[in-house]
Amino acid sequence: MGFKLSIILVHLMAFFVLSQHVYAQASNIESWKLDFPKTDFRKFSINLDEIMDGGPNRGEIPSVDNPKFVNASDAKNIGRNEPVITVEINDDARAYPIRILIFHEVVNDVVGGVPVTVTYCPLCNASLAFKRTFSGKVLEFEATGKLRKSDLVMYDRETESWWQQFTGEAIIGFYSGEKLEPVPSRIESFKIFKERHPKGIIQVPKNPKFRHYGDNPYLEYDSRRQPPLFDGTISNVIPPLARVVAVGGHAWPLKLLKDKKRIKVNDLVLEWVPGQNSSLSKKKIKRGRDIGNVTVMRNNRDITYHVPFAFAFLAFNPEGVIHTEN
Repeated sequence: MGFKLSIILVHLMAFFVLSQHVYAQASNIESWKLDFPKTDFRKFSINLDEIMDGGPNRGEIPSVDNPKFVNASDAKNIGRNEPVITVEINDDARAYPIRILIFHEVVNDVVGGVPVTVTYCPLCNASLAFKRTFSGKVLEFEATGKLRKSDLVMYDRETESWWQQFTGEAIIGFYSGEKLEPVPSRIESFKIFKERHPKGIIQVPKNPKFRHYGDNPYLEYDSRRQPPLFDGTISNVIPPLARVVAVGGHAWPLKLLKDKKRIKVNDLVLEWVPGQNSSLSKKKIKRGRDIGNVTVMRNNRDITYHVPFAFAFLAFNPEGVIHTEN
């Protein structure tokens, strides 16, 4: 009897835990529906428990739509070594300063006639650009205020599907399981962009007083031992907040590239030069420590890459490889 009773108790406890889990998940969805009434929460490609709630609400991290630009030669109030995400399409070269993206996370723009969204997640240091024409429709993106694996979760205003910034994949809603097409971009210093593209343009704030542009609200974030909003597995291969140069499922520590200056793998060439401020160290981005500039090319052409933190790369590439030697 005692053995049978214990088995019954175990099953009852499991049922209680499962019911609490289902209740909590349903409760979250009901609260999400208040902000996202058009989202089809019946469709999803992830475990919904991975969504971190309780942060900013919809609209509290506003995207920048129809951004304002000036000629790079006329830009003021930006340090020469401050980081900018740069996109060039059809001879149209544009720079999107991290000093702006750190507060907005998403910019919807048209570059060389191609609608794109330029994104930055400070917590993962992930800077990625995507085409925003999908299934014949031009989408507009914005941050949901939610996180998954510490990474920005975006939504499109047209269907209110939720998209993972790190992968470009729709994870909840109408487009669940679909993927955006990435656009090659660089993260480089303003100085290098201006030298490469003397006729290029750079984004400036529409309202300079809207945020303290140029400040880093994540003071010394990249000096922490652990990412504070990440509860996944941490690898011991490399410190979690070490930067890596990520190309698909492969990555190389930024420190390794800095030491070698150049890494060649078949037709892939990674290069490093000094002169770019970290956006996540000092209070003023233009005073951030020098982490250098990275280029990644295949057959002398830019390809899609970025320089995220190691923990984020491994979280979204569980089978990925960080090459600690070359």
